[in-house]
Amino acid sequence: MRPGDRARRTRTVRYRDIELFTEITGDRNPVHYDTELARASRFGGIVVQGGVTSGLLNAVVAEDLPGPGSVFLHVDWRFLAPVRPGDTITAEVEVLTMREDKPVSTLRTTITDQAGVVVLDGTAAVWRDPAVAAATAPFAPPPTDFLGH
Repeated sequence: MRPGDRARRTRTVRYRDIELFTEITGDRNPVHYDTELARASRFGGIVVQGGVTSGLLNAVVAEDLPGPGSVFLHVDWRFLAPVRPGDTITAEVEVLTMREDKPVSTLRTTITDQAGVVVLDGTAAVWRDPAVAAATAPFAPPPTDFLGH
């Protein structure tokens, strides 16, 4: 892994994702469920929870880049546009910096929808556990959409 390496994942968001996220968190905000109220809101319709949207970044970081054993230490994300059921979103990370003294990297994090609209943008600091990285390296399948050098 080095600065400039990238990885991404794409997923179509479903109404079921809203339901599952609500089961986990208890988030029953009407903009996620009430069609008429959501239509009257500034969003103009049903939107998925931000955690559903940003969750795709969790998968990229934990599975692809940096990979297994990675956890977020800090995130700085701006949610710029709503994501709706049926949207296809693509989460991408790019390695910006890597510390030499410990397994910490800074990533650019972006999610776009099927029209290319940036719905989330920001950065994240990530730590990758060396023991997990070493134990999974020989067995890890190549990322499904790795854009590294």
